[in-house]
Amino acid sequence: MSMESHQSPIASTLKHLAVFLLVAIWTLPTLGLLVSSVRDKDQLSTTGWWSALTSTTQNEAYRLPRAGEQQPDGDGWKIELNIFEDNQGAKVGQWGTSPRAIDEHEAGDTVDFDDNTRLTLAEDGTVTWTSETEFTHTRGPRLFVVQTTPPRFTLTNYKEVLQSEGVGRAFINTLTVTLPATFIPILIAAFAAYALAWMEFKGRMFFLAMIIGLIVVPLQMSLIPVLQVFASIGQAFNVPSKSYVTIWLAHTGFGLPLAIFLLRNYMASLPRDIIESAYMDGATHFQIFMRMILPLSMPALASFTIFQFLWTWNDLLVAAVFLGQGESKTVMTQQLVELLGSRGDNWEILTAGAFISIVVPIIVFLSMQKYFVRGLLAGSVKGG
Repeated sequence: MSMESHQSPIASTLKHLAVFLLVAIWTLPTLGLLVSSVRDKDQLSTTGWWSALTSTTQNEAYRLPRAGEQQPDGDGWKIELNIFEDNQGAKVGQWGTSPRAIDEHEAGDTVDFDDNTRLTLAEDGTVTWTSETEFTHTRGPRLFVVQTTPPRFTLTNYKEVLQSEGVGRAFINTLTVTLPATFIPILIAAFAAYALAWMEFKGRMFFLAMIIGLIVVPLQMSLIPVLQVFASIGQAFNVPSKSYVTIWLAHTGFGLPLAIFLLRNYMASLPRDIIESAYMDGATHFQIFMRMILPLSMPALASFTIFQFLWTWNDLLVAAVFLGQGESKTVMTQQLVELLGSRGDNWEILTAGAFISIVVPIIVFLSMQKYFVRGLLAGSVKGG
């Protein structure tokens, strides 16, 4: 009988709820980011993404034009405009001429002023201000409006990000950092993991214990010492201490402990019989590694590839420390910080830019997801 048949209804329900919760935790922020990235800038700054499909109500103040914009109207004069010219689709609820009586009048009401002028504010935002004599004011009065704005979606945020100077170059720079920084540690870790799993030599368990210890060392503790080492090497050989080679080596060093530990656990769980049979048939360790171990270790390799790619693609700290500044060195995360401005209040830039930056990691994750769970469970069951 399968394990499913032994599970109680309560345990099965809890399992499905846990899976649903994990899916929701990952999906909802991504959905919110996508919805926010296509919302209007003003609506994004006032309401959350979960209210994107509902109309928003807010109070606004508009100043009427000066007398110079009046036009003849029969025996009198008229000033006419639409206050929603830049906010198409908005509607007037209530309005007033004082901030203390913003709901004094309803849309469509006509108000007579003491200077023998009349003003009408229609629901669509059309203002008609008439006078029997010529207007002479130099500063137009203000209207305070309770307006309702329907949900608006636009691709302007994406256009602004993509047309910004340096974004395309930053995308190429990020690829230049990420691809080598992903494959170099995989190559080194695969050889090291095979040696720790299947080769007998003195100090093997000591090296394995050191690698496990390095996993828990905070990355921030090693930034300054490693940077000083690179600076010394740069001075000795008269080469730049901050370059793509520098950040490749930094990412390789920071990613190796986890890579070796993950791959070693998986390789050690492979059937010993086939390894020993190949060795008895005269195969060398290199032949066994290339022809048997690597093909069988694809789930673990793919799992670490996902981890390493996501980390290096979204990295800001290591890039800022080991790569430096400059047009040819700026990565996507740094470019997004620059686009935000000094105050960091351009949320529409952040959401659109962030979603553009996660498109590539999502493609990598979805294309390799069939190996992901198997790689995470590496070594937990005999035979992989």
